[in-house]
Amino acid sequence: MLPETAMTRQTLGGSKLEVSRLALGSWRTFERISREEGVAVMRAAREHGLNFLDDARYDDETGTAPIPTGYSEVLFGELFRAAGCDRADTVVCNKLWWEFWPEQSAAAELEASLSRMGFEYIDLLYANPPPQGLGIAEMVGAVGELVSSGKARAWGIVNWPADAFLEATRAAEGQGIPPPCAAQLPYSLAQRDWVESAEMTTALEASGAGVVASFVMAGGVLTGKYDAGATTGRAAGDLDDPRYAVARERGRRLRTVAEEAGVSPAALAISFALANRAVASVLFGATSPAQIAENVTALEVDAATVQRISA
Repeated sequence: MLPETAMTRQTLGGSKLEVSRLALGSWRTFERISREEGVAVMRAAREHGLNFLDDARYDDETGTAPIPTGYSEVLFGELFRAAGCDRADTVVCNKLWWEFWPEQSAAAELEASLSRMGFEYIDLLYANPPPQGLGIAEMVGAVGELVSSGKARAWGIVNWPADAFLEATRAAEGQGIPPPCAAQLPYSLAQRDWVESAEMTTALEASGAGVVASFVMAGGVLTGKYDAGATTGRAAGDLDDPRYAVARERGRRLRTVAEEAGVSPAALAISFALANRAVASVLFGATSPAQIAENVTALEVDAATVQRISA
């Protein structure tokens, strides 16, 4: 067994899930690095105390996967076991995309994901906004059945507008189903309304859900990776898009503060999200153990520095 670093954990909403303040995502990451690098990243996450891992079924974009969709899940399961992760002490997430609904039910979609991952259950099942034709109450009922069956321990929402999120919470209450315990939402210095708006605050309070903050670095724009010449990444090729204008401007200011504080821009961007009491955990991706070590320093950023960038 590898030595592990203690990291504060927080309960997600009304569930029994205890998650680390930082979460490791797999946004099409492991398909693009070697198996050895993937195992090293998984091990580094465990060594630094991250017990919260996020996976999902993605279509192959490399042109090399043996299956057109879901190879991301196959890799995740293989790397998870190769890294020696403790299944009982790890909170694993996956998502319902509804991509093949109604031909594929929620139960069938989850069962297929579990089969590819090589797992018997998912700890946290995120529901994407339901597709046209699937009512929110019906969707909540279907997800509730998965929780009752033990195939998922708890459920949450990902990228829902506040009004629909509130409707889902009320539908769960009406059906005697536990409310969503987590809301994965984009949240950064460049994009605050998803979490801070009055409407979302109301929805979060009604459900009791903890926010799992995603896209905290605005696809890397806040850290300056593209200004430094990077040509690959989530925002590559889109930097002239007006939606990134705010991120580029605030990123330059963020990097100035980061340099003065002696921390990395990435850690400072993460510390901003962690400072919000509604945020239970911050989700990020990593392609190397060094990135994880760097991001973990976000937990050590002093309050005065966080307040400076928040203002």
